[in-house]
Amino acid sequence: MSRKALIVGATGIVGQNLANRLLADGWAIYGLARRTFTLPRGVLPIAADVLDVEGLKAALAHLEPSHVFFCTWSRRATEHENCIVNSAMLRNVFEVLPNPGVLDHAALVTGLKHYLGPFEAYGTSAAPQTPFRESMPRLDVENFYYAQEDALFEAAERDGFSWSIHRPHTIVGYAIGNVMNIGSTLAVYATICRETGRPFVFPGSEVQWNGLTDVTDARQLARQIVWASTSAAGRNEAFNIVNGDVFRWKWLWPQLASWFGIEAAVYPRRPSSLELQMSGDAKLWREISRKYGLQEERLDVLASAWHTDADLSRLVECVTDMSKSRIAGFADYQDTPHSFFDLFERLRAERFIP
Repeated sequence: MSRKALIVGATGIVGQNLANRLLADGWAIYGLARRTFTLPRGVLPIAADVLDVEGLKAALAHLEPSHVFFCTWSRRATEHENCIVNSAMLRNVFEVLPNPGVLDHAALVTGLKHYLGPFEAYGTSAAPQTPFRESMPRLDVENFYYAQEDALFEAAERDGFSWSIHRPHTIVGYAIGNVMNIGSTLAVYATICRETGRPFVFPGSEVQWNGLTDVTDARQLARQIVWASTSAAGRNEAFNIVNGDVFRWKWLWPQLASWFGIEAAVYPRRPSSLELQMSGDAKLWREISRKYGLQEERLDVLASAWHTDADLSRLVECVTDMSKSRIAGFADYQDTPHSFFDLFERLRAERFIP
């Protein structure tokens, strides 16, 4: 166990899938989160708040990781606050490590808002040219991803470790309680449509319905993170990471509907947000959960409609270039329909959906 990983945000959709990948590869893994009860089996828990410097210092006092994987963020009311808080979270981790000299590599997971801008800046500037490439310059707006990157660069220069940055698109994967989970959100939505007879209506923009796009399977992201963290070609580089295929939602939507045994509705003349459609469904989901003996009857634990709306309502094309990491040696691929189907099957097997 010469490779010792500290995963910051180990209970999230990225952290859990990364932990499972590292476990399969034989790493020793420490999972840091405020609540550690959902950590994968085999991960050593570290319960701490990364904004509590003294508590974090005590929690990491005897830990000397060879690799740090930063897979978490905190949402605030404005992007200015996001910048302050999220860069502080990252700085705190590196500043309290008792022996940073043994650290070999640190990986940071951000996302395509690097190219699109933060939620509050959508549509305020010219639409970015696609496909998104790592060589594109930063936007002239506040963006907490930029603040996180700068904090990582400062720590790496100070302590002498290498780094990698990973920019996924919308992440599809297993993580109960994650606040940004399109896969489980659509699974809950489809289940409600099947139980009530409501039409399974795409809630996003016409641009997203008709245009080409891509997503990132959390397992594909984990594979790239491990590759970059253990390969000379991955050091001190930023990489896009998506499944490797492209699709149109108008093509995929009927396939998702079919998996649940329902029909996909035609694209509506006046789309309604998923958050609005599901706004009164908390009681209904409790009833469905009790009817089928499901594990989780709290709708907001399984579904994050606001985030799914943010992804599906964009008015710009979202296609991501993967050439950089492919040329460097990362050639993994993931079929997008099966990203969703695999997740749905697991949610059903573990009785989160009927």
